[in-house]
Amino acid sequence: MKVGFVNIFGKPNAGKSTLLNALMGEKLAIVSSKVQTTRHRIKAFLSKPGEYQIIFSDTPGIIEAKYKLHEKMMAAVKSALEDADVALLLVDITSSWEESDELFQSLRLKVPTLVIINKIDQSKKTDEAIRFFSSKPYAQKVVALSALQNTNTPELIAAILELLPEGFPFYSEEDLSDLPTRFFVSELVREKIYELYGDEIPYHTAVLVNEYKEKGHLVKIQADIIVQRETQKMIVLGEKGKMIRELGTKARIDIEQFIGSKVFLELFVKVRPKWRDNDTHLREYGYFG
Repeated sequence: MKVGFVNIFGKPNAGKSTLLNALMGEKLAIVSSKVQTTRHRIKAFLSKPGEYQIIFSDTPGIIEAKYKLHEKMMAAVKSALEDADVALLLVDITSSWEESDELFQSLRLKVPTLVIINKIDQSKKTDEAIRFFSSKPYAQKVVALSALQNTNTPELIAAILELLPEGFPFYSEEDLSDLPTRFFVSELVREKIYELYGDEIPYHTAVLVNEYKEKGHLVKIQADIIVQRETQKMIVLGEKGKMIRELGTKARIDIEQFIGSKVFLELFVKVRPKWRDNDTHLREYGYFG
C-alpha cells in the first residue's frame, strides 16, 4: 500500500487549513481570514485500509519571526520540511505568484513536489497560473482547485498517491490525528476569538485547557484564555461579560459537534505579560518548537 508524509507549505492565508479540512472531510484545522491563525503543526491521517495512508501536515504560514512564538511556529515548518515524502506548495491565485515562486525556490526541497493553485473560484486566470508554475523546476505537477468549494480534491489525492512510496501504515487506520482532544478543544476556542474580536486581540491570546472530564453524557471543560495586558482582558470579557458569554456559546456548539457529546464549558481570562516571548509560558501553552 502507499504510505507517506505529505506536508503543506505556503504563505499565510493561502488556504492550507481549508485544504486540509477538505481533503480529510473533517474539520481538524481552524480557519480564519486573519493571518497566522495556524500556530502548530497539525497531522491528519487519511486512510483507506489496504490501499493507502496519507499523513498530512498543515503548517503555519511562513513568516519572518518577530517573537519567540513566531520562532516556534517556524520551527514547526522546519520540522515538516525535513520529514516530507511529498510537498504540497499552496498558492493563492489572487495573490502575487512571483512572491510564492520566490518562497518555494527558497525552500530548496529535495522531495517530489506538487504545486496547488487554490481559490480558482475567485479568478479567471487559472490557465495562466498553471502555465506559470508548470515551468518551474520544483513542480512535478500542478493541480488547480478550490479548497473552500472542495473541487478537484480527488485529482489531488490521485496525484499524491502516484508519488508516495510503498510501505506499512504508521498509525491505526481508524485514527484521524495523533493530537489529543484537548488540543482541538483549545483550537476551537481560539478560532472563535479570531471570529469575534478585532485585529489585535487574536494575536495576543492563547488558550489553555485545564480540565476535560467526561461525566456520563456530559463533558466538563475548563479553559483559560491568556492575554498580555489588563486592557485586553477587559476587551475579551466585554461589558458585563457579554463578549466572553458569546465566545463560550459559539465555542461550545463547535466543540459539541466535534466530540459528539454535550459540553459544559467554563472560560476564564488570565493576564500573562509578554507571554509570547517567555519560553516557560510558551511550553505551558503547547508551543514546544
